[in-house]
Amino acid sequence: MTGIQIDEMDGVAIVRLAHGKVNALDLELLEEITEVFTSMTADAVVLTGAGRAFSAGVDLWRILDGGADYVRAFLPALDAAFLAIFGLGRPTVAAINGHAIAGGAILAAACDHRIMADGPATIGVTELLVGVPFPPTALEILGHAFGEPAARRAVLTGHTLTPAEARTAGHVDEVTEADLLLDTAVARAHVAVPLDTYRMTKEQLQAPVHERLDRLRPVYDPQVFKLWTTGVEDGRIRRYMEEVTARRSAR
Repeated sequence: MTGIQIDEMDGVAIVRLAHGKVNALDLELLEEITEVFTSMTADAVVLTGAGRAFSAGVDLWRILDGGADYVRAFLPALDAAFLAIFGLGRPTVAAINGHAIAGGAILAAACDHRIMADGPATIGVTELLVGVPFPPTALEILGHAFGEPAARRAVLTGHTLTPAEARTAGHVDEVTEADLLLDTAVARAHVAVPLDTYRMTKEQLQAPVHERLDRLRPVYDPQVFKLWTTGVEDGRIRRYMEEVTARRSAR
């Protein structure tokens, strides 16, 4: 593994994204996430990030560099990684140690429980601000995790929230001190329920999501690909990235 570190703490697997400065999601990291979660044997998992970010979301510079061919490989890999976490039949806890933006926020939403460290980090789904649509898989996971009204507000506004705001909005379940984050996440990953019962209950709760995706993905996945490719070709993604870079430089 080059972008993921796996440790064990009190019988819980700690899966730590460790990929560049902000754990941006590129094709290689997504494939590693899918491999790790589809082969997971631990009874419970905590997903967290190394460094100052949980994940800053999709590596849009890679999207720009790779063009349509890269997007064609990237979007299915993004779906697969989201679904590998979402569908794991064991307790999963997101320990959000720093910024969780766009695809990073969806990785967290794919977990059963979300805990965010108090501090300057923010969480939010900003895809519409970039000018590209969400894949159906991402929208369904957000709706399942946040509830439909909260997910709709998050998606349509693109707002990023502080930990306290995210707790109030229902985007995270808990906020804790940064130095207590991992211990708290591990404690939450220990559930007093037999794993076979937990697994079946999780499948039942998620069944409507998969039923909708079976209908929606054949219709919308090709349209999502087309608009992401358009976003590369017409410059909207590049303009967004240049604006973000300029704002950071001005601070």
